[in-house]
Amino acid sequence: MTRASDMREVALDRSGLPGWLEPMARAVDTVRPTELSRFLPPEDGGGRQSAVLVLFGEGERGPELLLMERAGSLRSHAGQPAFPGGALDPEDGDPLGDGPLRAALREAEEETGLDPAGVRLFGVLPKLYIPVSQFVVTPVLAWWREPSPVGVVDPGETARVFTVPVADLTDPANRATTVHPSGHRGPAFLVESALVWGFTAGIIDRLLHFAGWERPWDRTRQVPLDWRA
Repeated sequence: MTRASDMREVALDRSGLPGWLEPMARAVDTVRPTELSRFLPPEDGGGRQSAVLVLFGEGERGPELLLMERAGSLRSHAGQPAFPGGALDPEDGDPLGDGPLRAALREAEEETGLDPAGVRLFGVLPKLYIPVSQFVVTPVLAWWREPSPVGVVDPGETARVFTVPVADLTDPANRATTVHPSGHRGPAFLVESALVWGFTAGIIDRLLHFAGWERPWDRTRQVPLDWRA
């Protein structure tokens, strides 16, 4: 089935961004890949090209971020909160051009039912790498200028769709460090009855930091993960 988002032109556009998003837009222009993650794409060009939509909107409690929880039956990252997104399809176009923009919108529409027409893309972060699934991920930042209803489209892929107020993400009481049995440590957020960790939490953590929104928090507070995580 051809969706409206498959045929629509995509481009980055910062016109009309709310003032609170301007620090985020400025941060996108200067952040380097190594400032976001120690996991960078393979130099040989390997990995599966993908994109995620980092969508900011305004809710009853002010600025908020759209997230989803992956279905527990999925082969990779099962049950984890995440940004909407997924692998590029051939119709998305050039992975080095506007392919990630199209893929981020298409996947978000497929997973949450949002209307892409109400989304304004304003920035793209450097490509990063998720070793466990071998995804090369392009985070695409966007402003939800005209919010539309969202929810689970396919229960086989998505367990739930929810928004998190930025105020909750910056609240020190909701922050912790996850500790995997492998020894890997990373930032985490305990919000909306969910533990947001891994790649998604890493991106949120760095965005809050470089946009100047981060508040001091207790980095010694730990949340253990098991081997299945």
